Amino acid sequence: MIRTRAQIWRMPLLLAVLTAIGLVAALLGDGVWDLVSAVTLGAPVAVGAWHGLRRAPARR
Repeated sequence: MIRTRAQIWRMPLLLAVLTAIGLVAALLGDGVWDLVSAVTLGAPVAVGAWHGLRRAPARR
C-alpha cells in the first residue's frame, strides 16, 4: 500500500499542534486553561503509550 505525504504526516502534525496549544495554554492561562494544557499535553503521551504497549499481531 502506497501512502501519500498527507497520510504519513497527518498524525505527527496533529500531535505537534496539540503540544503547542498545551504549552501556550500552560504558560498564559490559569483555571480552565490548566485543564486544556493537561489534556493537550497528555494526548501525545497517551498515543505513545498506546502504540508502545499494544501487542503485535500474531504471525502465522
